Amino acid sequence: MKTIQKKYVLKRIKQTVLIFISLLVLSGVTAFPLQTELNFLANSVDAETPGLLGNWIIEVSDAINFVSTDYPFLAYGTDWLAFAHIIISIFFIGVYIDPVKNIWVTKTGVIACLLIFPVAFIAGWVRGIPLFWQLIDCSFGALGLIPLLMIHKNTQKLIPTT
Repeated sequence: MKTIQKKYVLKRIKQTVLIFISLLVLSGVTAFPLQTELNFLANSVDAETPGLLGNWIIEVSDAINFVSTDYPFLAYGTDWLAFAHIIISIFFIGVYIDPVKNIWVTKTGVIACLLIFPVAFIAGWVRGIPLFWQLIDCSFGALGLIPLLMIHKNTQKLIPTT
């Protein structure tokens, strides 16, 4: 591969990695103010005709408010969820710096996105989460696959063939 082509491919990888890191951090940080966000959403739902999604948001908001009153320490779990997203994003800095050397991080990310599906369906069923919400959770895996597969495909172009 020519040097100009390599520079272009590397630039595309870096841009995609930065977008992926930003979205991963953003999705994690939104777990910190979960109660505030749910209360906002619940207050935004039309009380007359909330629908399936609206009913679910109100139910979850009520549950979070109830639990937060008597057991505020349970929110600590979502704090760790947010922290985990931030930590995972740090691994992708290595992909940004050297995508070939750190292709294992990209592959691990692809596997993680694929594993969202069985976790969402199994844990969702066990916990009584409605199917439509399990599908929303699965969409994070599907959407995460898009940039990761682009990064992987472009990284493969940088690996020298013998």
